[in-house]
Amino acid sequence: MSTVHAYAASKANGVLEPFEYQLGAIGPQEVDIAVEFCGICHSDLSMLENAWGMTQFPLVPGHEVVGKVKAAGDQVSHLSVGERVGLGWHAGYCMTCDQCFGGHHNLCSDAQPTIAGRHGGFADTVRAHSASVVKLPDNLNAKKAGPLFCGGMTVFDPLVQFGISPTGRIGVIGIGGLGHLALKFARAWGCHVTAFTSGEGKEQAALDFGAHEVINSRAPNAIKGATGRFDLLLSTVNVKLDWNSYIGLLKPRGRLHLLGAVTTPLDLNLIPMMFSQLSVSSSPVGSPATMRKMLEFAARHDVTPVTEHFPMDKVNDAMEHLRSGKARYRIILDR
Repeated sequence: MSTVHAYAASKANGVLEPFEYQLGAIGPQEVDIAVEFCGICHSDLSMLENAWGMTQFPLVPGHEVVGKVKAAGDQVSHLSVGERVGLGWHAGYCMTCDQCFGGHHNLCSDAQPTIAGRHGGFADTVRAHSASVVKLPDNLNAKKAGPLFCGGMTVFDPLVQFGISPTGRIGVIGIGGLGHLALKFARAWGCHVTAFTSGEGKEQAALDFGAHEVINSRAPNAIKGATGRFDLLLSTVNVKLDWNSYIGLLKPRGRLHLLGAVTTPLDLNLIPMMFSQLSVSSSPVGSPATMRKMLEFAARHDVTPVTEHFPMDKVNDAMEHLRSGKARYRIILDR
């Protein structure tokens, strides 16, 4: 038995307070990670608010973990004690379903979210199944890498899954925690990248992140002027937009891919989509294999999030900073 020192909320929208719990004997395929850094994702805030109706209290948030392996089960062969690793949204998979056997672990119906039904990384230690834990490349900045394990994985996965060509044209809707990483990855992928933003003063930032051009999403004429231009639109916002206007920006066989957790129904005009064979889709993070590719790609092309840092004991200040919408662009807790 070992004692974990964490920060937990006992109710929806509650204050995160010091919390201790006991870890039993480590399983043969599990690893314990000594947390060094933990990113704060908007999903942590949603879980704290019980916005999705799935939160179990007490809740220890945190699913963008970077740290060192402090213990490993006797069947773990690909990770060693002392290695620096990362953990994202999933802390385990069934490993036997068709999705797991097919390499799509993130689609496993029995996947175990790191912060649902178990305790996450706002702590000194977090435990996970070894299949969900990925070694960090040596040349990747560990202090800034945490957001890659959720936010970075979310925006990188569509580039792989849809076989996006480096000659393609990609539009990114929303330049925030997800969107700024989408711009960086898409530019490094080789694509022509356009940023759509309604935020004042974000035009230069979007260009700095890799956009070749910026379109004001509040200017109908500017949007209309981009009709039929894009192979892929990545939406990173979590609010309802005029989706039909954006679908009109796609080339034939183009795709609008939703990455922000929009909870309202989509109102789509089917006929224009049918005649141009357009698609609307969404996806949750990615598999461990894709995560390894993402980390290697990020290290090779120097793709790192723009981060703000808080000490772990200022976690409530950090959460309020995120809630206020002032984060630029990802927040990381340092132990």
